[in-house]
Amino acid sequence: MAPQPDDKTSAQSQDSQLIRELAALLDETSLTEIELERAGLRIRVARNVTIAAAVPSAVPSAAAGIPVAAAASSASAGADLSKHPGVVPSPMVGTAYWAPEPGAKPFVEVGSKVSVGQTLMIIEAMKTMNQIPSPRAGTVTQILVEDGQPVEFGEPLVIIE
Repeated sequence: MAPQPDDKTSAQSQDSQLIRELAALLDETSLTEIELERAGLRIRVARNVTIAAAVPSAVPSAAAGIPVAAAASSASAGADLSKHPGVVPSPMVGTAYWAPEPGAKPFVEVGSKVSVGQTLMIIEAMKTMNQIPSPRAGTVTQILVEDGQPVEFGEPLVIIE
């Protein structure tokens, strides 16, 4: 027996209401994506987030007393840095932090000597703090992200030479 038009309309209305509730939850929690699966129904609600290239601000870095390498001022310069042989790319999407907690000494600074496996920074992803280890030994010549800056997968974080 085929469902009556009222049954189909009611189910669509419930689905629409669920999507609206999930969208409202995205706004309330600042999440970018929610996925729900139940009773064979799978709903994914995502928000497109555009992250502008961050230009280093002298005020926060001066206040923290942390030297910041000059960031690329154009997209072409950013592309060149991603091909640098000493670049350390972000292994995930998240928020980069230079220190284990606010006000603490940063893991590394420009000019720091690092060894393989030494923590360069942490990236918070889904409320989990992930240590980013140095893939090589050398000297940190540039830090390409600001403390607390959102980062994308593959985005250059640090240059080690």
